[in-house]
Amino acid sequence: MRHQLAAQLYTLRNEIKQDFEAVLRDLSKMGWAAVQIDGLHGNSARDISSLMKELGLKTAGMHVGLERMKTDLDAVLKEADLFETRDFICHSLPDGLQNLEGYRSVRRDLLDVAAKVKGMDYRVGYHNHDFEFHTLIDGKFALEYLLEDPAVYAEIDTYWVLKADQDPLTFIRNYANRMPILHLKDMTADDRRTFAEIGTGLIDFAPILRWGLDHGVEWFAVEQDYCPGKPMDSLALSLENLLKLEQAL
Repeated sequence: MRHQLAAQLYTLRNEIKQDFEAVLRDLSKMGWAAVQIDGLHGNSARDISSLMKELGLKTAGMHVGLERMKTDLDAVLKEADLFETRDFICHSLPDGLQNLEGYRSVRRDLLDVAAKVKGMDYRVGYHNHDFEFHTLIDGKFALEYLLEDPAVYAEIDTYWVLKADQDPLTFIRNYANRMPILHLKDMTADDRRTFAEIGTGLIDFAPILRWGLDHGVEWFAVEQDYCPGKPMDSLALSLENLLKLEQAL
């Protein structure tokens, strides 16, 4: 499993703005097999992808805004080629689209982008938060509605599923062999219910990892939106605990 562990670079967004190269070198030394791209912060895709190849870091997909998918798709695909990834994932939605009509338009847009790349070996995905569980469409959560057509791949985030008072393991079972990337994120066991390092909070990751290995998950991407201390230390602890879990699988 260790060759399937990726660090989502949103965790290190502030550090990356200072020195993208140093961040990638530190992650490689730490033992991550891959990173998930979350913006280039003024760097060229060619330069970053070249450095990643030098370091032996793979790419576990790219987070891309929906508007960019719609209006700048050729450039998105060129970046995907440079990073040698098939996956580009809509990472979130603005408040104005978090409603019934908004979700209907988002689904149309995602399916339109998926149709444009059909047969081209790319995969269009959607990453959830908890707000997609706050709206029902045709008796389904908005997230289920967005992912109903298999042309749109799931990138389920364990923390946000639990934040919506759903069981992460139960929910991901709906997307067997339709979720190349699974987001791992833990939740504190106190009343704050905030972000925690893997293995330090409420979520039992062992059965989630076992399910993922058996049902088509290619990358387990760790993201921590906010960290109590240094984000690099948080990622180190999450990686350490995941490698301990690997021994028990």
